[in-house]
Amino acid sequence: MTATTDLAIEPPPDGQGKLAEPEQARRKTPIPETVPYSSPGVHRTAVAIFTGVPMLALVTAIPIAWIWGFLDWQTVVVGIVFYLFSGLGIAMGFHRYFTHGSYKANRAFKILLGIAGTMAIEGPILNWVSDHRKHHKYSDKDGDPHSPWRFGTDLKALTKGLIWAHMGWLFERNQTSHQKYSPDWLADKDITLVNRLFPYLVAASLLAPALIVGLWTMSWRGALIALLWAGLVRVSFLHHVTWSINSICHTFGKREFDARDKSRNVAWLAVLSFGESWHNLHHADPTCARHGVFKGQIDIAARCIWAAEKFGWVRNVRWPEEARLNGKKVGEIRALGGMTKRNVADSIGS
Repeated sequence: MTATTDLAIEPPPDGQGKLAEPEQARRKTPIPETVPYSSPGVHRTAVAIFTGVPMLALVTAIPIAWIWGFLDWQTVVVGIVFYLFSGLGIAMGFHRYFTHGSYKANRAFKILLGIAGTMAIEGPILNWVSDHRKHHKYSDKDGDPHSPWRFGTDLKALTKGLIWAHMGWLFERNQTSHQKYSPDWLADKDITLVNRLFPYLVAASLLAPALIVGLWTMSWRGALIALLWAGLVRVSFLHHVTWSINSICHTFGKREFDARDKSRNVAWLAVLSFGESWHNLHHADPTCARHGVFKGQIDIAARCIWAAEKFGWVRNVRWPEEARLNGKKVGEIRALGGMTKRNVADSIGS
């Protein structure tokens, strides 16, 4: 789904060489797709820190744990909780709610989703939403911020493209325009506040696990272990899961629905990504709240949306519709899973 485009207005001259009166027709100029970062060097440095430091922790954590036993069960518990909280913040919040409007949320749940997604440290919410809406507008074509097919289709070009789609695009000098792609959330005071609080929520995402485990174990050692594993390693692991949707899920996997791009469904990523890797369905039906629509396709985010609907936190959920999906299926015929709106005729017949 792409946000409605705002327009800049300039008064044209009238037929006698004078500027037209304000109430007369005016020429409309489209808002640019991107705007330069005010400090490109600062942006690239920040991206390098936010992606590089957790990645370094991920690489070093395993040998550290193997040699010195630098891990405990309290950290594992807290790490899983924070992975679920921030990962669902991306899948349920940033992606299915804020970007695509797959359901409506009450104010408290909206703010909670914004905070949870921000704590995944994948960028401020307005950046994330704007980039993803632009991705859907140009998916796997010129203008797509992170298509793996950017450089061509041969092995060398695709290898370069996979690296670009996975994380290279994050260092782009220009920022996708919030005014063009996220005018709805720019007008929301709660979400613009969450956007401004990004640095503080980053700190909370990294330090809260250390504080919790430190108090739980009453030791500095416990706090440091949690900072490494439940903070940095957890963030880096979630980063790579999310980035794999951009790279792997546009290159490898099954094509089960007709879509205008090269999106694919990748089963082995489904649990770790909370159902986001059923990416072919998502691109075939972007506003659908459930991405794993076939029986047996695990979609944790969809199940959580279902639960939130039962509690009254969300409404107007756009569940899969059998009639619409039947027209998009390709390949083998498979039964649709739960949460699907069935054809009326089929329901009467059964």
